[in-house]
Amino acid sequence: MEFLRLLEAARTPALTAFMAAITYLGDETVFMVLAITVFWCVSKRQGYYVFAVGLGGTVVNQWLKLIFRIPRPWVLDPSFTIVESARGAATGYSFPSGHTQNIVGTLGCIAVANKQRWLRIVCCVFIILVPFSRMYLGVHTPLDVGVSFVCAVVLVIALWPCFRGDEQFDKTAKALLCGLLVLSVCYAVWVNVTAFPADVDADNLEHGMKNGWTLLGCVLGLCVSYYVDEKKLHFDTKAPLLGQVCKVVLGLVLLMGVRAGVKPVLNAVTGGALWANAVRYFLMVVFAGCVWPLTFPYFAKLGVKK
Repeated sequence: MEFLRLLEAARTPALTAFMAAITYLGDETVFMVLAITVFWCVSKRQGYYVFAVGLGGTVVNQWLKLIFRIPRPWVLDPSFTIVESARGAATGYSFPSGHTQNIVGTLGCIAVANKQRWLRIVCCVFIILVPFSRMYLGVHTPLDVGVSFVCAVVLVIALWPCFRGDEQFDKTAKALLCGLLVLSVCYAVWVNVTAFPADVDADNLEHGMKNGWTLLGCVLGLCVSYYVDEKKLHFDTKAPLLGQVCKVVLGLVLLMGVRAGVKPVLNAVTGGALWANAVRYFLMVVFAGCVWPLTFPYFAKLGVKK
């Protein structure tokens, strides 16, 4: 808390506005956009790498949150003030930091998988800035950020040999996806059947249960997408610049439409059951991995001179 106190005293309006903007790069939506853009436009193998590190790291992150159940800094010390604009995204228990896990894992994968020096420098800058912003805004302690940082780096390094080349990926893809599925099923079962102590915060527990179903839906969708592409689809990520831009923009708009449109329908049908999140995110991932790629041959022709 002493370090957070120093940052609290050093806050300025301009720096706070900058950090409030930077911190959103660790949000779930940004991870989704970056991962899908890589998957659709750069390389399916690199896309699976980002997804594997991101989803695996998030499962571990959520597990640690409910095992240790460490409150947020302003709960630990009521006299400590946070930047109010950051409170809305600071859900669940404090330890470890989900935003840090997202940004370090995602940009770490991109930096490792690509050799362009400028890209690696940009990734490293944001890998440092986003975790720092979580502490500056007062929503995480150095321990929260540090543990997530280390976990993400370990996953990036440990999984890279499986995605280094097409041959390595072909040999390990099924085993990796099965491992992710087992991990997500174990977490979903654990968080929904464990008899937690009476002092567990109800909102934080519900948040963890919801995330368990969400992660399970994502991993199931990823498994189905891989199977369909391997057996039937075999989509190609290559396209002219105009095609890539249109592919990503239109695809993400439709994906966000699925994300927003399916939610009220599922809530009405299931009565707001938490497991509906698994269905919702399963449909989103299947759309991204199986449905939208059916349009890629069209985008491959955009901008091509006849």
